[in-house]
Amino acid sequence: MLGGINLSLVLLAVGGVLTIIGFVAYFQDNATLNLAGFFYGIPILLGGLALRAAELEPVPYSQPTSSDVLKLREAMATPTQNQVRQDVTRYRYGQEAHLDVALQKLGLSPSGDECPELVGLREVEMDGSYALVLEFNSPTLPFSTWVDKKAKIETFFGPSIRADLHQPEEGKVNLALITLLTPAEVQNV
Repeated sequence: MLGGINLSLVLLAVGGVLTIIGFVAYFQDNATLNLAGFFYGIPILLGGLALRAAELEPVPYSQPTSSDVLKLREAMATPTQNQVRQDVTRYRYGQEAHLDVALQKLGLSPSGDECPELVGLREVEMDGSYALVLEFNSPTLPFSTWVDKKAKIETFFGPSIRADLHQPEEGKVNLALITLLTPAEVQNV
């Protein structure tokens, strides 16, 4: 719910307004507003600056989701697919990159600094099932390493997920998380 709101900008705006009120009140000898402006405005402003420095923007959709795919998502998406989609499409604070911990656990980020970067996602229909496609820039990790980790990816994002890997061009990897459940089975998960 609040993930779509940029909290750093909200805090910067509120803190900035309160701080300006504090300065104006100081020059007008209004002690009450002066104290309120300084004691609330400056800490809120600094909090906004701190959040801004640690902000991770939402991953954009690379293509709009059609209404047919939205219906398919409602009927077939697993809780894991929904959680991944919601997590990467909201503002995050204090993380290096989207899915960085997951990629490290999967062994797809061997040195930490060279973690593949999630740059886009899309929702599509594949073989009559709902699929969440995660688009990564992966210039330092060879595609063969992704392929070697396919079974581990399926286990990590499962159950009832099939992972399809595709390399649209050198240094890019598309990971499709495809549901293996029927709509009735999804209701029981």
